[in-house]
This record gives sequence, C-alpha cells and structure tokens, in this order.
Amino acid sequence: MPIRTRIAPSPTGDPHVGTAYMALFNQAFANSQGGQFILRIEDTDRARSSAAAEEAIFQALRWAGIEWHEGPDIGGGYGPYRQSERLEIYRRHADELIGKGAAFHCFCSAERLAEMRRQQQANGDTPRYDGRCQSLALADVRARIERGEPHVIRLATPEDGVCRFADGLRGSIEIPWRQVDKQVLVKSDGFPTYHLAVVVDDHLMEISHVLRGEEWISSTPKHRLLYDAFGWPMPAHFHLPLLRNPDGSKLSKRKNPTGLDYYRRAGYLPEALLNYLALMGWSMPDERELFSVAELAAHFDVQRIATRGPVFDLAKLDWMNGQYIRALSTDEFMHRITAWALNRDNLAPLAPLVQARTERLSDVLGHVDYLLGDRRGLSDADFEHKTLSSADCRRILHYAGQRLDELPSWQRDALYGALKSLADAMGVKMRDFLAPLFVAISGRAVSLPLFDSMAYLGRDLVRARLRDALTALGGISKKEAKRLERDYRQLAH
Repeated sequence: MPIRTRIAPSPTGDPHVGTAYMALFNQAFANSQGGQFILRIEDTDRARSSAAAEEAIFQALRWAGIEWHEGPDIGGGYGPYRQSERLEIYRRHADELIGKGAAFHCFCSAERLAEMRRQQQANGDTPRYDGRCQSLALADVRARIERGEPHVIRLATPEDGVCRFADGLRGSIEIPWRQVDKQVLVKSDGFPTYHLAVVVDDHLMEISHVLRGEEWISSTPKHRLLYDAFGWPMPAHFHLPLLRNPDGSKLSKRKNPTGLDYYRRAGYLPEALLNYLALMGWSMPDERELFSVAELAAHFDVQRIATRGPVFDLAKLDWMNGQYIRALSTDEFMHRITAWALNRDNLAPLAPLVQARTERLSDVLGHVDYLLGDRRGLSDADFEHKTLSSADCRRILHYAGQRLDELPSWQRDALYGALKSLADAMGVKMRDFLAPLFVAISGRAVSLPLFDSMAYLGRDLVRARLRDALTALGGISKKEAKRLERDYRQLAH
C-alpha cells in the first residue's frame, strides 16, 4: 500500500507554527517511505475562512521549506482539495449514514441545547447531547424538513461499552462510549464539520497514515464509528505531542509567538526553524542536534517520535538560528540579509513614509531601525506619562492586544478604527491612549505613523511587542488578568 500523509489547515487566521510542526513530520514520514504528502484546506467555516488566509498558508509553509505533492494550488489526482468544493460528496455520505442508522437529524434549538448543557454541568455530568431527536419517527423528520425547519445531522453513538483503538505511538487506547458526544456531522447551513469531512476525505484521498496532534485523541472514537459505518479500513493513527509553553500549557499567542510570519519577520532562517521543530518531537539516532530536512527524511523512524510535551524555548531556537547563520558563507549571509529586509518589496511600503521626513539619506536608518530590526529593550520608566499610571498603561496594552486579535483585516484603517473605538469605550483621549502603544511598538514616544508601522510589522510582531511591553511594566498576574478579561467583555458589549 502506498504511503500517503496529509495536513489540513483551516484558512481562518494567521498560519501557525504548530501547522509547520505537524506538516514537517507528515512530510518527513512520506518522503522517508517514498510516499506522497498532501495539503488539504478545511474551509467549511464560512464566517471565518478567507482566500487571503489560504494564500498566507501556502506562502508561510513554502517559506519554512514545506513542500507538498498534491494540493489546491498544484492539483493532483484526488481533488478537489478544498472542502468547500466537496459539499456534494459530504451530502451523499451523510445520507448514507442516515440510511444505515449511523446518523440522525436533530432539530433542537440553540436555546434548548444551552439549557441542557447547563443542567448537565450543574449535575456534574459531562456535557453531551442527550439524544432527544434520535428516536423521532421518519414521517415526523420528513415533515419537519419539508417545512424548512432548521436542523443538523448528528452521529449516533453507543450508550455503553468502550471504544478501543490503536495509536502508533501510544499503543492501545480505551475511551468509554459514555464520554463520546453525538457529534454534529453536518451543520444547519449544509456544511460538514471536521469529523465527517476528515473521515470522508482521508478515505477518498487514500491517506494511509494520519499524524496529528494529541488533542484529537478524544475524537478518534467518533472517527472510528464513521469508518466502521462506511465499511472502510481506518488509517494508522499517530497522535503527536503538542508544543508547550514553558509553564506546560499548550503553545498560545498570549505567551509565545505562534505565527509563522513572526519567525520570518524576526529574522529566523527557515532551515533553523524546521530543525528546531524536528527536535521538539524527534531525535536523530546519533543524537546530534543540527541536521537538515533531507537528513531528517533519510533517518526518519516514526517510532522515534516522543510523546512527552515538548517545551518551545525561544532561547534554544535563538542559539540554533545563530549556528545556522554563522555557518553561512559571507556571500550567502549578505544574500539572506538582502532577501530578508532590504528587498524592494519589503522597502516599498516604507519609502513614502520615510521620504517625507528625510533631509539626508543618513537619516533613513534612524527612522526605520525598529521596523527593519527589533526595537530596543524597554523598562517601566519608558511608559511614564503625565496622566496615565503604570496600571493604566497595562490596561491599554492588554485591551489593545485583545482588540487587535479580533481583527480579520490587518490594514492601517482597520487598525485605527479598532483602537479608536476601544479608546472611546475606555473613556481615554486618543492621544493619551496611543502613548504606551508608540513606546511598545517603536521603543520611543515619537516615531513614524503608528498605524502604518503596525500594518508594516504585521500581526505577529505587533503581538510580540505588546507582550514584551507588558512584561517591561511588570506583567499581569492571574488575578489581574481575570479582572481585565471581565472588564474587557463589558467594554466589548
């Protein structure tokens, strides 16, 4: 049987470093076996998916050095490779499940489901659908559908017993069926959820091995039910450990840079980043730390993937990146610098901003140092302000980070509008509101226009600088964070 692996990112936000981590191991395994590695786009979240986010995935993964044999951008023999172009396939398979009694129509309202979960939580039970619509008569179901009554399609699950399945890294796993929800398979808009689409797509695309994050272990019984209902063999599954923050929590943008674009804009070499990501879950037989993607594939053994939660350590990545940079020839080093920051495409957005403020060409670097490189380190003294206290600055920076994370478009006018509305909601004059942001982004009280600077730097670098500025102000305790979250929700509504 030919080896075929895949990744299936959702185009709903910035490309995540965790996507590159999973892609790397799927690519390495396929290449080590002379197989095929597929990129599939899971774009059934119509409210959040976008063509721009999809293109960002392609660009970010290719920058990192990930290459796929089939995908929506290059085609292949098992397409379409976008879920939004496969709706008829999912509809046909959902109908088959209903005909077999493996799925059912559910007409429960959002209000009824919310009340059901509230009561279950109050009783100390695991929240899960109670099966109310599973026993509806066929004639009743048809009549309600003909009336246009909103509904979803749910998976029928056993009430008793245990689901047993094999994990290629963790051995035999058992999960009681009472812990498995009657999962929505098709939403009321006719689009499938991940659970139906991933099983149908993996089978039809002849995926032989699924290497995915450990957060999907609890969903495997649902997928097992679907494979069994269709009468299909289940691919071999390997659940990889998730990247972790130093405190052991799942890698998150609130505590670490998570966007691939951050590592590109911050000056990391893609080969160093992939080398480091490989070390997060795998080790060479000779235990050496520096190796290429080609060497990874040549020595790859899936059984050498560790199951412990790897801690993503930026200091270790900095060390490794330095090793790669110093190994470059002088010519290659100059080429990398030029390609990273001094190319025309990168400088073009800055030119009109800088030109209007320049008397001599030697002025240029002073204007753009914080945009082409990192800004200087900060201390709490940098945020001294005639009307804002240190607590006020922390509040502004924290709220600004939250508001910016909600922005679907990272453009100058959108940035201005989002932060202006936030300043108004907080009752802070815009000039005062922007003061700590100028310092956080540029390292000084006066710089090039703030919103142009933020648009140029991008979401990931701005998020990292806001996080660093909060650290310079003493950080935010867990107690303060909870209070700020509560107050922010009141502001937002």
